[in-house]
Amino acid sequence: MSLISHFLLMMCLSLMTAVCRYFFFQVCTDSKRRPSYFTEKSMESSVKYINRKFPNIDIRGGSQHLSSVQKQKSAVLEGLHSYYESFIDVMEFRDHVYELLNTIDACQCYFDIAVNFDLTKNYLDLIVTYASVIYMLSRIDDKKAIVGMYNCAFEFCNGNSDPSFPRLGQMFIEYDHPWKKLSEEFGPHTKSVTGALLSLRMVYPRRNLSADQWRSAQLLSLLASPAAMLSPTCCDTVRTPVISSAVWLFVGFLLCHSSLNANADSQNLWKMALRNGLYLTVIRDEILNIHKLSEDFFDSLKGYSKRIPDIKECKEYVIINCGALRREKRNFLRNALKELTKVLEDEPALLGPKALFVFMALSFSRDEVLWLVRHAENIPKTKTPEDYADSQMAELLYYMEKLRTLLAQHRYVIQRYHLQYLSQYDALALNDTIQGMYVCPEEESVLMSSFVSTLSALSLKHLDAGEEFDLKPFRLDWLRLQVYTSAGKAALALKDYPDLAKVMNMAQFHTRMMDNVNELLCETADLSILCFEIEYKSCINYTNATSTPFDVYRVIVQMANYNQSTHEIARPTDLLAGIQAYVTSLHSLSCYINIDVTRLVKNVLLQQTQPLDSYGTQTITTLYTNWFLEGLLRQASSALIVHCPTTQCFVNQNTENEQSFHAEEYADICGLRSLAELIGPYGLKFLNENLMWHIISQVGELKKLVSDNMDVLVQMRANFENPEAMSDLQKKLTGCENVLKRMTIIGVILSFRSMVQEALIMDRHCPFLTRPIKCLKDFIYPEGDIKVTLGVYEMASAAGLPCEIDPTLVSAIANMQTDNSSIEEEFKITCLLLVYIAVSLPTLCLDPNSFYRREHGGHQNNIHCLATAVNHLAAAMFTVQRKNIQTQLQEFLKVASSILLQLGQNVERMEIKNRDSVYLILHMIVEQSPFLSQDMLEMCFPYVLLRNAYREVHKTFIHTMG
Repeated sequence: MSLISHFLLMMCLSLMTAVCRYFFFQVCTDSKRRPSYFTEKSMESSVKYINRKFPNIDIRGGSQHLSSVQKQKSAVLEGLHSYYESFIDVMEFRDHVYELLNTIDACQCYFDIAVNFDLTKNYLDLIVTYASVIYMLSRIDDKKAIVGMYNCAFEFCNGNSDPSFPRLGQMFIEYDHPWKKLSEEFGPHTKSVTGALLSLRMVYPRRNLSADQWRSAQLLSLLASPAAMLSPTCCDTVRTPVISSAVWLFVGFLLCHSSLNANADSQNLWKMALRNGLYLTVIRDEILNIHKLSEDFFDSLKGYSKRIPDIKECKEYVIINCGALRREKRNFLRNALKELTKVLEDEPALLGPKALFVFMALSFSRDEVLWLVRHAENIPKTKTPEDYADSQMAELLYYMEKLRTLLAQHRYVIQRYHLQYLSQYDALALNDTIQGMYVCPEEESVLMSSFVSTLSALSLKHLDAGEEFDLKPFRLDWLRLQVYTSAGKAALALKDYPDLAKVMNMAQFHTRMMDNVNELLCETADLSILCFEIEYKSCINYTNATSTPFDVYRVIVQMANYNQSTHEIARPTDLLAGIQAYVTSLHSLSCYINIDVTRLVKNVLLQQTQPLDSYGTQTITTLYTNWFLEGLLRQASSALIVHCPTTQCFVNQNTENEQSFHAEEYADICGLRSLAELIGPYGLKFLNENLMWHIISQVGELKKLVSDNMDVLVQMRANFENPEAMSDLQKKLTGCENVLKRMTIIGVILSFRSMVQEALIMDRHCPFLTRPIKCLKDFIYPEGDIKVTLGVYEMASAAGLPCEIDPTLVSAIANMQTDNSSIEEEFKITCLLLVYIAVSLPTLCLDPNSFYRREHGGHQNNIHCLATAVNHLAAAMFTVQRKNIQTQLQEFLKVASSILLQLGQNVERMEIKNRDSVYLILHMIVEQSPFLSQDMLEMCFPYVLLRNAYREVHKTFIHTMG
């Protein structure tokens, strides 16, 4: 559950950004920032009519009011599409939250910030951010006009309403008073929410001590106890000092207010949150006036009249005391951070045991900075307004930045200390704790054993070798264990083992010191909101240009620079580099603007692996598929571009007509690896499907040629060892060049496909997945159960591994239209096709481009790809027909050898011109085939002829040395 909660939280943050996008348009004074439809004079009547009739808008009855929308219906659809989709996202997100909260209640989950920290934190964050999304939705005054106008335009274009509009309209009506509706929704969840909030009753008071209390406790001071300077800083709840929970308490008790009348602890926590300040941040610079909101809300409820005096009392306390209290806290933190920075600069080794001090200092400082930012713009009526201005704020920010820099500079020190702590203390403490447990179900036992083994396996040699650590699986497993052990009927209840929770929470913090410091810094020291408070107007333009998926789609597709008429497109390596630079700039921007760049980019790039994106436009997967098929492979089939096995790439032929692109810049190892990175396995699957379509179309034509020459081929198959009979039959045979041409095209496509598969490099991304697949593939043999074999091969092929039988080609051939012909008839055609290819090989000698080039490792006209075509096609077709592949390929080898040996007797004929180069094709077929061997070849074709052939073709190769 918590994994789902975490996912939804991330989704929620991005949705808040999308919803806020229009709100920021609205609050800007510049009317140009709003959609033109809301500023045009001609649209005023339409907007008023839509707002008045919403959501029951009759486009026929109101045609006179909606005429402007009808005239501009296409432009309205395009202009408002992103806004409309954002509202639909909010609606779908709400549905997921409903489902998750109900599931949590059904499981009777237990929440305690000191025990199942991650589960509780994610749960409370989800509630707060969900409420924030709904609140922000209600703040958009033009939301009804937006979706209403979009739906009218949709109905004008399509004749019916958009399917999502009725539910969307109902949602807007329901949330006209958002907090009241939200409190009704959360009524059934009061028990779970209140339990989570009450777990803060020990944490929140300690978090909100005064500066005098901090000073008395010598908080954050390394010099206060010199003897304990090297001792690790820890507490019973090691991660709670770095969280800020005021917003949890305020929103949680607002939504689940019944506990305020029934529980004294709930009242006390709620009052403490109300005494924290006047305002809380919703998102960016959007704030809530918590006392006014609370007073208005409780005033509308029956039975809550006693809460109104409490709210007024807390507000009065804030106005009188909070300004001075916060000023003293900032003064204390300035001096404390200065001392901490100086000590750590002098002795950076202390960053190991005192890392928690650093994050506590950053977290406390961030809270005070943001508190002042929120209140400085909205100073209450007070006798001491100077408390809300701080001329020394820059100094506090400076020391915060210095601490962040120290953490980055001395990463090795921090990792070395915590690696030893994890392996030599945490692992032992955890093992002792587990041994002392009297109940431990099997699944939980497996997880806890894996915790111990993971921590024990950490070694300094890995750190010294420069290896990157990834302990996310450890943290996710701990999160999973929290879910297992927090359900009401769990066999092992985590709340009964507080020592286990304490050790695991501490170990989790230590693992974050190994590989997750940057993310922890974002959680404890994020000051990006200052961008909106200080340079709001200058930043907003850039935000609007980059904060939605559609904008990123557009940028990526523009970077591809595809021109269909000229078949021009950006090199995959250039596009990948451009996207990486673009993402880097977005990450830099996220330091100042609160956008979830990682989720945004992942969402966009994942859609780019599909043929069409969510807007119905072509993705880079489609663009590159079209380009490689129409631009590169079409020219390769005409031998204008050559496949080079030696360098594993395609290169341009030297021709009079200069090509518009250099094939080696697109179809070399780097280019194809970049392509695989860009379009991913899903994109490669789409590319493979298109490649297979072209192959199957060629196979269909080959079968027609066999049928046209059926009688002659049957006789040739029976008389291939009789030169005289073969000579007569050869004259009757037609279409030899056509057969070889089509087989060469198939070979070129399959060679390209093989290169693309190898470029996937799944082993680098998920070795834990590919290595078992390799192992399983090695135990599979084509002679076994063909369904099992093809199943394993399909999995291996998807991972980029080469297979003896191509499962995709098998599937494509099996799905071919065969006019209800029997398997035996298909088998006969396949055998005769191999005979056809074999007896046609001598015609290759007539082509001057059939010369073998040593530097390429292939022939100038790509006929070396015949080897790939013969092996793959034969294996696939005989697999479909359930025939022995090796036996049939041996027959092909005998026929081809006999035919080629007859070339040696034609001393004066033209066929001997490139005879040696053609001989090599036979050797290539055997060399690449998993079903043929050199011994089989020598039984049919003397090895001395191959040796002489290689010597002859290499004689003409000019080797130059600089």
